[in-house]
Amino acid sequence: MHSRASLVLGLMIMACSGGAVFIATDWPWKAALFPIVIGVPVFCLATAEVLWVLLGDTRRHEVMDFQISTDLPQKVQVRRTLEAMGWMLGFLAAIALLSFPVAVPLLVFLYLKLRGGEGWGYSLVFATAVWGFFHVVFDRLLHLPFPTGWIQGWLGF
Repeated sequence: MHSRASLVLGLMIMACSGGAVFIATDWPWKAALFPIVIGVPVFCLATAEVLWVLLGDTRRHEVMDFQISTDLPQKVQVRRTLEAMGWMLGFLAAIALLSFPVAVPLLVFLYLKLRGGEGWGYSLVFATAVWGFFHVVFDRLLHLPFPTGWIQGWLGF
């Protein structure tokens, strides 16, 4: 059962990533960069998985079940899962409302300060470093325009 599911999943990922790369080849270079840079390695990894399933050893191997926290109470596990989902949804909301270049350092700062318990100095320095890296790579080097956030659009920025 495991090998059949891995085979189907690998073939589906190969089709999606291969299709994305193929479609992106007709796009302008800047627009095609992301799907090609992501799609080619994903296609190669999916191909390796498919080949491993098809050509790999068919003997049974001991399988280890992955469990995150068996020693924690169910309520703690659920709370932590909901917290993680909240951070992800908050990040998506910040991207939509404030734009990607603002949301990334804001998330880093808030996560370090609120969840990580770091001090103001460390959180500000690290968030500023992330903003600088983001700005240099995506704005200065790649010249990738990010859409403005909804709030910026409403305010006319």
